[in-house]
Amino acid sequence: MARKFKKDIPSHFDYKDVKVLQRFVDPYGRIEPSTKTGLNNQQQRQLATAIKRARHLALMPFVAQG
Repeated sequence: MARKFKKDIPSHFDYKDVKVLQRFVDPYGRIEPSTKTGLNNQQQRQLATAIKRARHLALMPFVAQG
């Protein structure tokens, strides 16, 4: 399986930067696994935390729209 997002990975994930976070969410609203994103464990945890914070503050949807 090819790593999809290896280039342009930010050093820190911010919950307010929704455009970056949406690159790591599939069309169904699920967080992509690290095998697809190419992130290490620490980055994947930071990503998940940022996405969950953005969802809680209604910056991102919990489920896919449509």
